[in-house]
Amino acid sequence: MKRVLPFILLVVVVVLTLVFPSVEQSSAKSAIDSGDTAWMLMSTALVLLMTPGLAFFYGGMVRKKNVISTMLQSFVCMGLITVLWVVFGFSLAFGEDVGGIIGNPGTFFMMKGMLGNATWELAPTIPLILFAMFQLKFAVITPALITGAFAERIRFNSYLIFICLFMIIIYVPLAHMTWHPQGLLFELGVLDFAGGTVVHMSAGWAALASAIFLKRRHDLDHTPARISYVILGTGLLWFGWFGFNAGSAVGAGTLAATALATTTTASAAAAIAWIFFDIIRGKKPSAMGACIGAVVGLVAITPAAGFVTVPHSLAIGVIAAVVSNLVVIWRSRTKLDDTLDVFPCHGVGGMVGMLLTGVFANQAVNSANTTGNGLFYGETKLFLLHLAALVGVSLFAFVGSYLLLIITNAIHPLRVSVEEETVGLDQSQHDEEL
Repeated sequence: MKRVLPFILLVVVVVLTLVFPSVEQSSAKSAIDSGDTAWMLMSTALVLLMTPGLAFFYGGMVRKKNVISTMLQSFVCMGLITVLWVVFGFSLAFGEDVGGIIGNPGTFFMMKGMLGNATWELAPTIPLILFAMFQLKFAVITPALITGAFAERIRFNSYLIFICLFMIIIYVPLAHMTWHPQGLLFELGVLDFAGGTVVHMSAGWAALASAIFLKRRHDLDHTPARISYVILGTGLLWFGWFGFNAGSAVGAGTLAATALATTTTASAAAAIAWIFFDIIRGKKPSAMGACIGAVVGLVAITPAAGFVTVPHSLAIGVIAAVVSNLVVIWRSRTKLDDTLDVFPCHGVGGMVGMLLTGVFANQAVNSANTTGNGLFYGETKLFLLHLAALVGVSLFAFVGSYLLLIITNAIHPLRVSVEEETVGLDQSQHDEEL
């Protein structure tokens, strides 16, 4: 039955494609801007590049016998999540609002109504199909981020089940609540420019739940396979992040330029801060540390990129690097086996970024979308709102992910056997080797 299931799913997708062709066309007058469209086409490609970048980033950190498996866990999201997104995922995230929590799965079912001049109400100058594809790339990389926490010990087939459930139950409700104009968090005034809450906090808390549920590896003697892969992955992530953050302006204007500037300065500041913090602690500066620091800076600036000034982006990068570094140190002293420190870097980085958005948000940067100035400017409302939202999102993502792990494990065991772990997942799961 397990071997027949993938073929059944494939047949269902083909049948749905034939029965529900995406031929509806909008007759609305076009307000599409060619410059905005060109930038968003580029941004969509840049964000897609981040997932292969993440594959190299994580692949270089694991042991040689697990490199292929770890990289494939990222790559497969580009296939599986894309299919789910096209069929009903985009509708769940951005379809007609249902209670401020989720979208109507029928609104854009099978990309219905995507042709012609159709646009999304908060992105009126680019085609709706382009907005859907841009948002797809965020949905693709989010479950891939989780994989670093359970690297070297998860069954690949079980992983596929888990990421499907995660996207449907955790990711799309958060995307809807945060980015849909009738979403619960959006209406409350929570600011998340490019996914610090939706992407990084959800992945970080799911990573922590995964590390707890799957428990420790049997052999913790860990030598990274290729630090050069980590450097390459960091470069690809940093490059792609310009599409991630600046693209979230959904247009080629001053806001996109500001987001691009805050993105690169926060990452640069975090990379240097991580190195200096290690030196202060008596450690040698390392390539691994510089790369992790750069990514932490990118994570932390993501929710704030279009709401803060460049000087404050430097502060966000430095603060996030120090806090995440301290959490990595704490984690290393516990029995928690978060293999590649996904929670300390992505989860904590996302939370730091969310809180600091509530501190440094400036309506002069983005008067159209900023719901208030931050704590730095003497206003407390936004900061307290972000603090409350952080608690709520954290509980939802952690508890929900833990329950999904229990469900997945009941369907198909998550943990590989001791023998399979010893041999390595490349061989035991894929019959391949580096």
